[in-house]
Amino acid sequence: MTSVVRLTGVVLPSGVQQELYLSGGLVIDRPAAGSGADVTTVSEGGWILPGLVDAHCHIGLDQHGAVDAETQEQQALQDRAAGALLVRDAGSPADTRWIDDREDLPKIIRAGRHIARSKRYIRNYGWEIEPAELVAYVEQEARRSDGWVKLVGDWIDREAGDLTPCWPAEALSAAIARAHELGARVTAHVFGEHAMPDLLAAGIDCIEHGTGLSPDLIDLMAANGTALVPTLLQLESFPTYAEQAEGKFPGYAAHMRDLYNRRIPTLQAAVEAGVPVFAGTDAGGVLSHGLVAAEVAQLTTIGMSSAQAVAAGSWAAREWLGVPGDLAVGSPADIVVYDADPRRDAKVLAHPKRIILRGRVVA
Repeated sequence: MTSVVRLTGVVLPSGVQQELYLSGGLVIDRPAAGSGADVTTVSEGGWILPGLVDAHCHIGLDQHGAVDAETQEQQALQDRAAGALLVRDAGSPADTRWIDDREDLPKIIRAGRHIARSKRYIRNYGWEIEPAELVAYVEQEARRSDGWVKLVGDWIDREAGDLTPCWPAEALSAAIARAHELGARVTAHVFGEHAMPDLLAAGIDCIEHGTGLSPDLIDLMAANGTALVPTLLQLESFPTYAEQAEGKFPGYAAHMRDLYNRRIPTLQAAVEAGVPVFAGTDAGGVLSHGLVAAEVAQLTTIGMSSAQAVAAGSWAAREWLGVPGDLAVGSPADIVVYDADPRRDAKVLAHPKRIILRGRVVA
């Protein structure tokens, strides 16, 4: 006998009252009368969303580097409990492939390990290499990943005492072109202004953080469809970074304060220009996991409506990552149910009523 899960409610993004039937990890057609299916109703009423997406997350990483499998599991469970059933892991030194065999843990789309310039990133996080090696390492991580590569675009240069670009333009162009030849997309950590032009000219697919964007670069991103994951919760750490660096690198400290102080109008301009913006928490370094609802709510502070913010953390983000963004027949049965409509108030996402992963109720 086939086991089938049934739920009813207003299905987003369509906004239509529906019955959904789930089996085998997918949304299915309503079982025919006399089919012998064992149908169990798990939720009636409410608003039904495709599972939330954390588009910048680091399962397998903490502030010191790679973590063991037990810690990885706890991180994944924290994300699941928040309704994040799909995660783009934007760089991790740990091998988390074993999670793919666990039906009760979120799906991870990996970007491989960070690729950073020598002595220009957090110790134990990424590969630290020189520009002549960039193409080879991008090839390596493109083949190891799930279709993404993560570069560190800028970081503090101790000789300059401030953020500077990590890569010359010619190295970026060759590396990003090679990633695209291999069918991978490329994203980059960028806090400041100066690394951005070369990355965008090279055809990068996504920018993480983006606090150094200028109006001309925002227009270029919008024209090219380059995505932005602003990690608004992480940006709240900028004043702390500035304070920690003040004694040794006062120029960097002042720069970080300036980026922080103008972050909201900068990111609002990107939203207004039509840059595709998605929700990502940057969990796993300093921040804890399970913050996706708070990150989505923060998107409303940069000019997104609640409906736009929810899309950026659910169906729109899924489509961007190559996963069906609706709950049509054949789509993954990854679902979060709420008592109220999150399109009216994104803060509703903090209170899921049901979490269903691969057709099974997990919370």
